[in-house]
Amino acid sequence: MPSPAPAPESSPPVRVLLVEDDELMRRSFGVALGRYGYRVTAAADGLTGLEHFRDDDGFDLLILDVMLPGLDGIGLCRRVRETSLVPVLMMSARGDGLDVVAGLEAGADDYVVKPVDSYVLVARIRSLLRRAAYAPAPGTATAAGQDGVLVFGDLTIDTGGMEVFLSGSPVALTPTELKLLLEFAAHPGIVLERHTLLRNVWEYGWDGDSRVVDLAVQRLRKKLGRERIETVRGFGYKLRR
Repeated sequence: MPSPAPAPESSPPVRVLLVEDDELMRRSFGVALGRYGYRVTAAADGLTGLEHFRDDDGFDLLILDVMLPGLDGIGLCRRVRETSLVPVLMMSARGDGLDVVAGLEAGADDYVVKPVDSYVLVARIRSLLRRAAYAPAPGTATAAGQDGVLVFGDLTIDTGGMEVFLSGSPVALTPTELKLLLEFAAHPGIVLERHTLLRNVWEYGWDGDSRVVDLAVQRLRKKLGRERIETVRGFGYKLRR
């Protein structure tokens, strides 16, 4: 698979906070991301990473290793989610399935398994950044509403302002959660299979880990109500009309 092309020089630099305790990996990831035009701030432990995050609100994306001294990546992700919806990519050692689940439950948007090639890391970063900047094309997700507003009972989705309201109160969604909800809203009452959601929301061009879908749906249910998104066993999920 060819490596992604570096970002154009005219593009504003994307700022990445990388928290990785392995010095060799931290340096190699920093150098690799620097080649693609990303501006990387690195930290060797979770508490230092949290300090960087709190002292500087200009990061576009966070990359967090799960196993970190002081404050692990899962705890760090939870702290970040208390105040921010910035995209978060978790890194997990091979075979640590429980860590992957815990990271996604804590609010991470996606994960990669170490060791990871730089082109895979950059591809995931670009997918996350596209989600963060996502806006539905005119006439796609708004066909059922007026002025880009979709209403499902007490749930209101403003696709123009990219805002969600439940019983009139705003709901804070991460970019991944918002894009997932918009995908459901574009097909109300229709069952969407997990591999379809992986392709359309996470932009996986191959069979990815369906746990990212299941846990993102779980987070949406916590914010919007469990009855909002129905599980169709053996198939996928659908948004109730």
